[in-house]
Amino acid sequence: MAEGEKAVLRFLDGTILKGYLEGFTEEATEITVRTMGTKTKTTVDVDKLKAIFFVKTFEGDRQYSEKKSYGIRKPKGRRTFVKFKDGEDMIGFIEGKVPWEKGFFLSVEKTKKLKGFYLLPADDGSNNNSVFVFADAVRDVTIVP
Repeated sequence: MAEGEKAVLRFLDGTILKGYLEGFTEEATEITVRTMGTKTKTTVDVDKLKAIFFVKTFEGDRQYSEKKSYGIRKPKGRRTFVKFKDGEDMIGFIEGKVPWEKGFFLSVEKTKKLKGFYLLPADDGSNNNSVFVFADAVRDVTIVP
């Protein structure tokens, strides 16, 4: 049995679920997760998610302090600052299309089909390979020139 992608799901209510994603797409309304360490499969409504962190390890490194600077990684797209509604912020790079029109605010109509966007961490040492950010959890997005 293929394990799927190793991921940590962060919900809007602050809860976390670690497991292996099966068949995640950007347009999905539900996703299936095989919970870490079990064979139990859970179906998750994506409207309840803040972000999906595609991780190197489930444990991470509690001692590591992620660097929030663009100069430490070769640019892989547009430099981006994301501010979540819960006050958390992230920096990284967006590759490809962004799910909003001109300006820095997400357009609800434009994001109906595309639920969010991928953010590549600015710090190569991060435990995150990439993060899928759900548009409904975002307060502001700034593309840094």
